[in-house]
Amino acid sequence: MNRSEVPTFKPRLQVLNRDQAWAIHTAALEILDKTGFKMEHPGALKMLVDAGAKVTSGDWVTLPAAAVERALKSAPHQINLYDQHGNEAICLADRNSFYGTGSDATFTLDLETGQRRRTVLSDVADFARLVDRLDHLDFAMSMANPEDVPVEDIYIHVFAEMIKNMSKPIVFIADSGKDIARIHEIACQIVSGEENLRRKPFLLNYSEAISPLRFPLNVMEKLIFCAEHMIPICLPSGSNAGGGAPVTLAGAMAIGIAENLVGLTVHQLAKSGAPFLFGPNVSVLDMKSTVVSYGCPEWSLTQAALADMRDEIYGLPIWAYAGASDAKVMDAQAGAEAMFSIITGMLSGANLIHDVGFLEYGSTSSLEMVTMANELVAMSRFFDRGIPVDKETLALEAIDRVATGGPGSIFLMDDHTFENFMEAQFLPVLLDRSRYDSWKQSGATDLYQRCNTEAKRILKEHQVKAKPDSVLQEVERILRAR
Repeated sequence: MNRSEVPTFKPRLQVLNRDQAWAIHTAALEILDKTGFKMEHPGALKMLVDAGAKVTSGDWVTLPAAAVERALKSAPHQINLYDQHGNEAICLADRNSFYGTGSDATFTLDLETGQRRRTVLSDVADFARLVDRLDHLDFAMSMANPEDVPVEDIYIHVFAEMIKNMSKPIVFIADSGKDIARIHEIACQIVSGEENLRRKPFLLNYSEAISPLRFPLNVMEKLIFCAEHMIPICLPSGSNAGGGAPVTLAGAMAIGIAENLVGLTVHQLAKSGAPFLFGPNVSVLDMKSTVVSYGCPEWSLTQAALADMRDEIYGLPIWAYAGASDAKVMDAQAGAEAMFSIITGMLSGANLIHDVGFLEYGSTSSLEMVTMANELVAMSRFFDRGIPVDKETLALEAIDRVATGGPGSIFLMDDHTFENFMEAQFLPVLLDRSRYDSWKQSGATDLYQRCNTEAKRILKEHQVKAKPDSVLQEVERILRAR
């Protein structure tokens, strides 16, 4: 048995017991059966009615638990995502955790000046290339809502820009059935056809219902399109405590899960077995500032609770967030809030974890913040693997050699140290452990400065594996088509 095969007990964060998990699930089912929801898509409404839902008034609908249970049974418990060259990259199942950036930031902190400014399309390219190089980030979102492209085609342009500047999987946004069809067309070009894309998807759609309990036409258009074309999708909502949901976390989770169950039910009615990523976004509406907090402990707490419900009830891979902050610059607050959510997301076993690199409650992106978070994810992964215990790690022979070696014998000089230190210890790249004099001589830089330098180096040196010219020409043709 080699080292990688040695069974290891991994640390685990648990928030809910069995009774609590089932109480929240039961409450979500009761919301659907008694309170109901507003469905604005006629086709989705018909599918729901055919499945046993009842229209109580206009487009207000109630949904029985039996329809939800059928959807939970038909949805796959594992979603595989590939890179753009067909290599398996992400397996969303069990407690596997994968990290990536966020989308739609209105502002960014300029890498050269440090000043907050509006995002432009070239920022999408920079974030994509940075993520493509960073070893501990597994996928990318746009990180920008650029001001220099037509607003009606914004999501098509940012998707194309990510395609050109990275090879890793992409989580993308769309506005409606119209632009998601064009994004799908571009994706098919990258992998030489829709059948290849269905077989090895490299993209996943992020869409949102509107809390409380409203499902707009355009949202359901995207959901049904993804189901029919077997594009993996997640459909969280804005069930933030005190805003779109009750201020109590259990109530906010109940309504957010209810909204997810509606999306899942329609999705499976449109295409049984289509891949669906589960999980509401349950943060808090800050009672002082009225912003939805990205640095609060409540969001980490609710997604850890959702992971417990996944293990106890749902079995579906889940959506989560981490590596973001309410701070306006990359300071101590940003580091503290980012690390808290990264480690709790991993210890809870959340699956696809987005929003790495956000500042200002999701309004501002930062290349330095993404670079720092990559190292924080690396540190968390080291912790999450636990402590391997076997003959080699117990080191009895090394202990005997050094202990009996006479005065001056230390483990630093023993072969066991040389053979094992690379795996036995976490070796940071950007976090500084040097002696004070060495730190002074090398420029006395702080973490922000080191992340700034590293991000600039990557953007200057990293070469993304290029797509064929014929493919890029087809992408440009699709972008020009109206």
